[in-house]
Amino acid sequence: MSVRLTTGDTAPDFTLPDADGNEVSLASHRGRKVIVYFYPAALTPGCTKQACDFTDNLELLAGAGYDVIGVSPDKPEKLAKFREQENLKVTLVGDPSKETLAAYGAFGEKKLYGKTVTGVIRSTVVVDEEGKVERAFYNVKATGHVAKIIKDLGI
Repeated sequence: MSVRLTTGDTAPDFTLPDADGNEVSLASHRGRKVIVYFYPAALTPGCTKQACDFTDNLELLAGAGYDVIGVSPDKPEKLAKFREQENLKVTLVGDPSKETLAAYGAFGEKKLYGKTVTGVIRSTVVVDEEGKVERAFYNVKATGHVAKIIKDLGI
């Protein structure tokens, strides 16, 4: 089981390919707050709902000083298809090795339909301007989570 991050921890840095194959790193966002959210798979109903919610609220979040990065184990080609099909505006990056997912505590054992399985744990970590964890949410629901984050952050 991967270790979950808590407030004050240093957010693990990462450099992952986006939907176009360009490298995106957490370090390049230093000086801005970043909402890093982890989801199981592009082009699935719950993940689509969550990505669309972030896209719909991206202007509000950006206006409050937050960038948004979605991380899944998908390859860039699938992320590009996801972005085009759903007209997504959030930055999507792929972590096929699952190293970043594990470093953030977003990969491990979870319950799925009553069974224990190993996979992506739907999670969101809010990182401050200095790269420290401001908030960490684990086992979140795809629906309504973005609204909860906005409320919790006082945006």
